Amino acid sequence: MNRKRTKLMETERLVFTTWDERDQALAFALWGDHAVTKWISGSDVLSEEEVEARLTQEIEREKQEGVQYWALFQKDSDVFVGCCGLYPYAPEENTYELGFLLTRDHWGQGYAQEAAQAVVRYAFDKLEVSALVAEHHPDNEAAYHILIKLGFEHMEDRRDEAADTVQPFYRLQKNNEAC
Repeated sequence: MNRKRTKLMETERLVFTTWDERDQALAFALWGDHAVTKWISGSDVLSEEEVEARLTQEIEREKQEGVQYWALFQKDSDVFVGCCGLYPYAPEENTYELGFLLTRDHWGQGYAQEAAQAVVRYAFDKLEVSALVAEHHPDNEAAYHILIKLGFEHMEDRRDEAADTVQPFYRLQKNNEAC
């Protein structure tokens, strides 16, 4: 995080920042890694154009909606960890989707849980959303455990065309949050 970034929030170990056009290398480190993108894309690998489009989409979402899947950095070392944030799911119902994705070097260290917990609090306390939804690849047991710990309830399974799978779909009402 060598340059000045727009910091959104922080946790004990993480800093949340907004993406910008200079973050292409970080975007490729995350969305360009087949071990990471296999959880969100049916093709295993996103092309260079798809990674650039994803970065642009996050930047535009922040400008238009005030939310994105924010970039995460370790607080003490400024090492890039991944992303975690919100997507407008049903704005007319004040419902957002929670998402998180980490670089493979940071799996299994509790960062996803820590980041997701902070975003849930941010969504309910700062943005005053009514509900959050989430889904995950059916083989991603870590994501399942994180969502359950946060208090999400399984609603149904849905076909995800992008990942070419049937994915569990969850909902968390403001009053039911566990964090």
